[in-house]
Amino acid sequence: MKFETRAILGQRAENSSNAIVEPIQLSTTFSRASDGNFRDDAHVYSRMSNPNRDAFERIMAHLEHGERALAFASGMAAIDTIFRNLKPGEHLLLPEDVFFATLQLAHATLIPQGVEVSTVNMASLTKVEKAIRPNTSLIWLESPSNPRLGICDIAALADLSQKRGILCGVDNTWATPVLTNPLLLGADLVMHSTTKYLGGHSDVLGGCLVFKREDHLFNKAQQIQRLAGAVASPIDCWLVKRGIKTLHLRVKHQSANALRIANELEAMSAIEKVHYPGLPSHPQHEFASRQMSGGFGGMLSIQVRGGEEAAMKVVAQSRLFTAATSLGGVESLIEHRKSVEGPDSETPDNLLRISVGIENVNDLIDDLGAATSTLSN
Repeated sequence: MKFETRAILGQRAENSSNAIVEPIQLSTTFSRASDGNFRDDAHVYSRMSNPNRDAFERIMAHLEHGERALAFASGMAAIDTIFRNLKPGEHLLLPEDVFFATLQLAHATLIPQGVEVSTVNMASLTKVEKAIRPNTSLIWLESPSNPRLGICDIAALADLSQKRGILCGVDNTWATPVLTNPLLLGADLVMHSTTKYLGGHSDVLGGCLVFKREDHLFNKAQQIQRLAGAVASPIDCWLVKRGIKTLHLRVKHQSANALRIANELEAMSAIEKVHYPGLPSHPQHEFASRQMSGGFGGMLSIQVRGGEEAAMKVVAQSRLFTAATSLGGVESLIEHRKSVEGPDSETPDNLLRISVGIENVNDLIDDLGAATSTLSN
């Protein structure tokens, strides 16, 4: 059964009303049996479980080919839950081009607790092997990476991790399960910021972890989820589930738009460099063509000739790309990343991150062409 069919059939509502769309269960508490005891396999309190959250977790495990999933209030809450499993003296290996908030979280919470944190170019298996330490317990991957869209060999890195007894986690937010399935490539767990493509409409905040196996790692993460309480609300779970129904349509259209735009931008004299794995000029293009199926995603980054001032001018002159943080919605966004990440960021001053929406691609190309043409004036 193909993804788009599973995304619909996997959401058949389980309710007494026979509704096609499941109802939103806002209750924070649930009644016990008449004898005062807890009902078998029933909900007790919404911090522990909720019908909408359970339904969302089931569809996410189904789509990512995992055994269990956990829904959180944000993608960062999901990452934090995995990071909390690291013990003093252990080592976390991150990509050089990792989401800036992930690196900040590791530095703010892990290093003070005695966990070692380092980064490496994940595109190079040799460099990763050299960066692994005897105490490395988690290798965290992003493919494509944020914000320069590096591609790493998930299967090779997962195999390396397994041979060394190291946990392998993958942030699959940008690729989505439409284009990449890390668990089928050997990873142990997958993380999504469901705020992005899964929700798809810039109106919900959430995160999710999907586990290959219902093992000790899952049980520990579930314990943290329930005790710490950073859980996704019933409405947020319902909204993301609704977004999943059209995920394959949106992602494939956004991917096609992004490829067209990347090709056009690469030909513009005002653009110094285009970061997009669908371009033959991308250093991991051939590998991305094998690892990603159905497209290369709706995200790209560009470096503008003339530095930060020129990049800011492009943002200001664009009419169809909204200057805003986040990504993966139906509308196109553009953002100067260095000003968001701060002075400690290694992101180039002239880099703009672009989230391509579902608008007419020719309109989007014309808008960027007009915005960049002002640089020569």
